[in-house]
Amino acid sequence: MSTTGSGAPLAREPYRHWPLEGRPRLEYPGGKKMAVYLAVNIEHFDLGRRSTSRTGVTAHLPVDPLNHGWRDYGARVGFWRMLEAIDRFQLPVSTLLNSDAALAYPEIVAEGRDRGWAFLGHGRSNSEMWTGFDEAAERAGLQRIVEVLEATTGSRPKGWLGPALTETEHTIPLLAEHGFTYSLGWVADDQPVPIDAGGAPFASVPYSIEINDIPVFVDQSLTPADFTDMIVDQFEVLHEESQRRPGAVLAISLHPFLVGQAFRHKHLLAALEAVSGHDDVWYANSDEIADWFLAERHTAAQASIDAYEQRWSQR
Repeated sequence: MSTTGSGAPLAREPYRHWPLEGRPRLEYPGGKKMAVYLAVNIEHFDLGRRSTSRTGVTAHLPVDPLNHGWRDYGARVGFWRMLEAIDRFQLPVSTLLNSDAALAYPEIVAEGRDRGWAFLGHGRSNSEMWTGFDEAAERAGLQRIVEVLEATTGSRPKGWLGPALTETEHTIPLLAEHGFTYSLGWVADDQPVPIDAGGAPFASVPYSIEINDIPVFVDQSLTPADFTDMIVDQFEVLHEESQRRPGAVLAISLHPFLVGQAFRHKHLLAALEAVSGHDDVWYANSDEIADWFLAERHTAAQASIDAYEQRWSQR
């Protein structure tokens, strides 16, 4: 893939400003007050290329058994431990899938297909950020990813999250061009919101860089119990707020090489138990959330944003 692009900044965010207070009520199917899903990152890492690392001491070396093996643990062991927890609580899963991971780990893809998981595009590998190439190269790269994911998962991806949440100035309209309908990459809201994709209906579905095991364990060095507390606290506050202001989405962002470690497993079980089994919660993957929002609330949301802008432009 070419890396000769300008990397120009966006002139504005791909969404319009829309304060939470004053939005129309966003109740989900069956009168559910909020939604919950697991975002499970299934990633491939190129041997000899630096990526997410447990320590920087060896990360620069051409042969780095420490960090590469630590990352590789996820697909070999950690995922299977996580799968037992997911099956126990029957929570919906959105699989953020590198196209190289789809080719390298067909057994993981098969488990997800059997369970009806959503499969989202997540770049080629997590050793390559989604940046630094021109529009033509990005278009070709997206086409290749769509072809691989469709061939391996059995369906075209609807959702997208760039590796490390990276994008270019062309990504959103190119996603729409390739049949994507939503992105997780703009973590600016608790609710689904419209995204400007150049005309096609498009949405942002909430993801989290806070309720996410990479920053928790790698960047902040917090404990497994801390992560459980964060998940439970996030759920409890959103659940309480949803009784008077429905519509929030709790995304729990997980990576098998981190939360799949044995000493973190019982804490994951405790967190998933706490968020499971609530009658007023919609347990739905991000495809289902996006499909419903685009069909049932996208037009009303756009009208509400227009009204907000008109009201405040007159002040």
